[in-house]
Amino acid sequence: MKYNTVHVDIRLRLSEDGYVFDVGSLYDELLGLSDKRHARGKRYESALVLVFYILARLAGEDQPCGIADWVCAHRAILCQSLQAPRSTGPSHNTYRRVLGEAVEVIELQATVGRFLMRLPGAGQSVLVALDGKTLRGSIPIGQLRGIHPLAAYLPGEGLVLFQVLVLSKENEISAAPIVLKHLDLRGKIVRGDALLTQRSLSVQIVEAGGEYVWLVKENQLQLLQDIVQLFQPEVCVPGFSPTPKDFRTARTTNKAHGRLEERRLTTSRLLRGYVDWPCLEQVFKLERRVSQLKTGQVR
Repeated sequence: MKYNTVHVDIRLRLSEDGYVFDVGSLYDELLGLSDKRHARGKRYESALVLVFYILARLAGEDQPCGIADWVCAHRAILCQSLQAPRSTGPSHNTYRRVLGEAVEVIELQATVGRFLMRLPGAGQSVLVALDGKTLRGSIPIGQLRGIHPLAAYLPGEGLVLFQVLVLSKENEISAAPIVLKHLDLRGKIVRGDALLTQRSLSVQIVEAGGEYVWLVKENQLQLLQDIVQLFQPEVCVPGFSPTPKDFRTARTTNKAHGRLEERRLTTSRLLRGYVDWPCLEQVFKLERRVSQLKTGQVR
């Protein structure tokens, strides 16, 4: 199965001061990528096209036509920065062709990810989110499925570390090991939804030096039942006391948009070494209570 897409997710959550980096260094990094195009008829080298593409994506453009227009509007300063001959800039079809045919998208994303992680202050977040989303506007007429990448990103920085394209929701399970393999997980905590709560992924993350936080639903029924039973009130036979518990609880309350939301997180280590789940250290129960201040409705 091939996990490829012409869509390369490149984002940074900029501070007020933004990020400053040497465009020439990015260009030099991209020169190491292989180019599958024939030399005949190749007007722009792939490294130059990719630098333009990345800068336009960081500026908020996400469609080939918009990228081509952005580059055209900034071509003077771009050519000056890269010491490149001035021209009208690549057409939108050139970006499609280079990303779709000339370079390996996985190799490109790994290269861009390494470069962005070297920016001052980048990559310091501990939490790595692993999540799949269908791209808006990518579902063809008459079909139910569009472009669906599985991405690993740093939520606190808006930095996408790596992503692959999956062909169906179930295939996120087989795509996730590919994403994780390209990441340095030492000192990181990987978060995923219930679909990705898998034994093999847990082992892969811990062996790579990371930790994981999974949500548990019916796809891991035995694990779910063990956790539910742990947090249920214990029914005691007369004359016997409840089993000692190590529960620790934290609470938060937020009031905004006409709602009062209360959250209570309860943790326990009692299932460590008892439940058959690799590298399990702790389980938790998260409860949310939301009250509509105007109507009094509670959920």
